[in-house]
Amino acid sequence: MKDFKAVKKGGFISADRLSKAQDNDNTLKIKDLNLPQAVKDFYINSGIIELYPPQTSAIEAGLLSGKNILAAIPTASGKTLLAEFAMLRSILDEGNRGKALYIVPLRALASEKHDRFRSFECIKNSRRRGVSTGIATGDFDARGDWLGNFDIIVATSEKVDSLLRNKTRWLEEITVVVADEVHLIDSPGRGPTLEIVLAKLRQINPDMQVISLSATIGNADEIAKWLNASLVVSEWRPIILKEGVFFGRAINFGDRSQREIKERSRDAAISLVADTLAEGGQCLIFESSRKNTEGMAQRAGTAISSLISGDIKEKLKVIADEVRETSEVDTALKLALCIENGSAFHHAGLISEQRKLIEAGFRDGNIKIISATPTLAAGLNLPARRVIIKGYRRYDANFGLTPIPVLEYKQMAGRAGRPRLDPYGESVLIAKNYDELEELMQQYVHANVEKIWSKLGSENALRTHILSTIATGFAQSMDELLAFMGGTFYATQQEPWNLKAVIEKVIAFLVEKKFVIETNGLFATRLGELVSRLYIDPLSASLILDGMEKIEEKDMRYNELTLLHLACRTTDMRPLYLRSNDYEWLSDFVMEHSTEFVQIPPQFSKDYEWFLSEVKTACVMLDWINEIKEEDIVKKFGIGEGDIRSLSETALWLVHSMAELGKDQKRSCAGFARELAQRVEYGASPELLELIQIRGIGRVRARKLYTAGIRGLEALMTADQNAISRIIGSKTAIKVLRQIGRPLEQKENMEKAQKEEQRQLGDFR
Repeated sequence: MKDFKAVKKGGFISADRLSKAQDNDNTLKIKDLNLPQAVKDFYINSGIIELYPPQTSAIEAGLLSGKNILAAIPTASGKTLLAEFAMLRSILDEGNRGKALYIVPLRALASEKHDRFRSFECIKNSRRRGVSTGIATGDFDARGDWLGNFDIIVATSEKVDSLLRNKTRWLEEITVVVADEVHLIDSPGRGPTLEIVLAKLRQINPDMQVISLSATIGNADEIAKWLNASLVVSEWRPIILKEGVFFGRAINFGDRSQREIKERSRDAAISLVADTLAEGGQCLIFESSRKNTEGMAQRAGTAISSLISGDIKEKLKVIADEVRETSEVDTALKLALCIENGSAFHHAGLISEQRKLIEAGFRDGNIKIISATPTLAAGLNLPARRVIIKGYRRYDANFGLTPIPVLEYKQMAGRAGRPRLDPYGESVLIAKNYDELEELMQQYVHANVEKIWSKLGSENALRTHILSTIATGFAQSMDELLAFMGGTFYATQQEPWNLKAVIEKVIAFLVEKKFVIETNGLFATRLGELVSRLYIDPLSASLILDGMEKIEEKDMRYNELTLLHLACRTTDMRPLYLRSNDYEWLSDFVMEHSTEFVQIPPQFSKDYEWFLSEVKTACVMLDWINEIKEEDIVKKFGIGEGDIRSLSETALWLVHSMAELGKDQKRSCAGFARELAQRVEYGASPELLELIQIRGIGRVRARKLYTAGIRGLEALMTADQNAISRIIGSKTAIKVLRQIGRPLEQKENMEKAQKEEQRQLGDFR
């Protein structure tokens, strides 16, 4: 096969030069691969002796000789192993030692891959140094030069985009880039960022090897054409996947076979779950909403509790107790009760600690059922014997309940079948009548996934990426911008010149807002470079800058609400939905605090409802920084604890950006915004900030210490250690005092108190 070099601006590989590798009857053995012996030993020692057919096809397509590869193969068919081979081959190449970048769509997936790749530390190079792995997911305005010390860096596409904007040096050293879940280029939110990131990395490193992975791509040939990649397409799976529709008392499979299911409940999903457990399997149930996932987990747990052994029940009780320790919010208590029965629910309203406990419990085989929203199907490695897709319709604000795309269905169905644990995997839709059975068969079971389309052509997507492309010097004229766009997936599907009108409109906006100057070319101003580095939408920056200017023009007595609402007005903040009972109290709140908002639209205008949703979002953050209990915030606003954390992360980023923009423009509220950012980060009042920055002391413990008169680091250094132990718990006290460098004079007494505390807690439970 010919060796293709990475595409330069505007150039494409012709379709007839594309290599399409099919399933291979001959499988290669690990010992025969062109890899360093230390790598082969690592895999053989971990029990991997030979490759699956799709992996063999990828090797024959040039994976180990530096060729770009697009692997469109099913879940559990070994996609990640292909990426590992390419990364390790390059990193351990003594002639040209490489560095690998592994791009993922989700933070949770980044953590999972980071944990996996850390096992490579035992693989040594000629200098006896193990392969090292770093992870980067946050701090969008940080350069991240420290990450250059690692051989493999795992990061989200947004973080890589941020590193590019901050001109991080080690990006020029990348020899292998892996784009996991590359089909998400089709996502309106994340897709343009992944597309731009890959285009920029290929321009910086034209000889870099690109490995793209996905289970479901309808037009994989177009993605491969864009990336100059050899295409490895396969439907081979290590475990047979049977897709079907449950109707009556049987699963009707796509191959016309049937499987009768004993009716154990009027709820078909419960009967399917009980049938799976009776055979020793586990279940994933996909529901359409958070409320439905929780209800399903409760009903399923009640139904299966008697099927679970005593040993497993004891392990489940330990997991449930750990969940209770993460939070006192009702949702956590409800989740713990479900877990004691062997089921769990999983959605974005949970905090990360709870989701991790659920995932670990399921992987260990203790939790038998997870009822989840579709986000769980977006990459996390949680296979099950049977996947039940209970809700195949999603609510759309414009169209009401609409059927999910085939691609989303295939992502969920692909979770069926646990390698080395299950003899088969089943995905099951549920029909209420015969007509729906026929419809689901045609619409999903026998259907091909949709084509993926670039979402780069919208003004919203282009605004931030054009500014960063100019600010980082990738393009400094309209011709260069169009040439750069010629290296995107958009240009593979449509003529880049179609973008010219949208690009001109975006540039006019950037010039008007003084982010770009158009004199003998296109150049970012100092303000424009700052906006690009801060990683916020230029429209968000414009709204913040205009708001800070109006504060001074009106000589407003601004406060926390003023700045929090200003952050919530931006395009980067997703405002909360309004419930029917929100309108009255929010309108009263706005009237009561009318002087604290930069601008209030007329009450009966079309913008007023949107304004109220912004105010609701700001009120969540106001309660958060004023130390209102999370349980009370959850009940008041109808959101999850995970939503509070997610909102606070976004608000922190935007308020921090406000402080930086205010400092640059010498605005009076810049200093106030800087302190507010700290309060948003920790969810605390100003007086707690010194205490709360000590690891292990959260907002609740900090308030307890402050109330007891221990109000800062100096007081912690001199206060009675047993008193500290009584306030925040012995275990935490020991960790905190060690951290601040204070000797544990009464260590024995503290540890004795700790044992007594544990005994009492155990008695109480």
